[in-house]
Amino acid sequence: MVRPSRRREIAKAYVSDRRISIRAACHMFTISETCYRYVPKLSDENAVIADWLLRLTKAKRSWGFKLCFLYLRNVKGFGWNHKRVYRIYRELELNLRIKPKKRLYRETPEPLAVPETINETWSMDFMHDQLSDGRSFRTFNVIDDFNREGLAIEVDFSLPAERVIRALDQIIEWRGKPKAIRCDNGPEYISHLLAAWAKKHNITLMFIQPGNPQQNAYVERYNRTVRYEWLAQYIFTTIEEVQNSATKWLWTYNNDRPNMAIGGITPKQKLATMAT
Repeated sequence: MVRPSRRREIAKAYVSDRRISIRAACHMFTISETCYRYVPKLSDENAVIADWLLRLTKAKRSWGFKLCFLYLRNVKGFGWNHKRVYRIYRELELNLRIKPKKRLYRETPEPLAVPETINETWSMDFMHDQLSDGRSFRTFNVIDDFNREGLAIEVDFSLPAERVIRALDQIIEWRGKPKAIRCDNGPEYISHLLAAWAKKHNITLMFIQPGNPQQNAYVERYNRTVRYEWLAQYIFTTIEEVQNSATKWLWTYNNDRPNMAIGGITPKQKLATMAT
């Protein structure tokens, strides 16, 4: 279907080149004479919006319109109407092409409990990737379920139970300890060392059922963001390079990236609501 704006352009070309009347051209291309004579009122703000959108989509290649708009509205504080921003977004042809997915119909799982305060429940999980030379490395990801804040991304070739405990101790030093930690049944988590550590700190380890990653949905969704917005965007040559990049990305995730699961604000903004 041809948009009215495009039909208006064609009608004007016919009037100019073929010397037909405006009325005939409008009838031919099914537009009103009001539409034909309409002249859009350009605003200097439109150029500012376009500049922001271009810079955002270039820097955050996996962000769609909604994340861009929430960033401009909630993080940067601009009061632009979403319809106006979306119109400019479309005119710039910044739409992300979404590959349709085959839907598998399953029974609706029970929703996860939503924590009411920080340090009520953390979630942790591992991810895998490769360096440019093919060597595999792992990341240990920890989030606070309350505000979806990324608490740590630990990177190394091997992350045994000892490293998991050390990473958790480092988080507790500045964050405080959680009441419970949700995790899967990986060997690092079912280790007697981690069980003894949790008992010593009076922390409950909540193991999900094998083969049911949806029971750990908070960190699984976080892992997807880590994968598509950070890991999949770069090729790393050393573990140190990965760790430095992870630290920088984690700050951006917590402070700059709107999270739709917590109302379109950033994890740090959600955390700030605890003080009000």
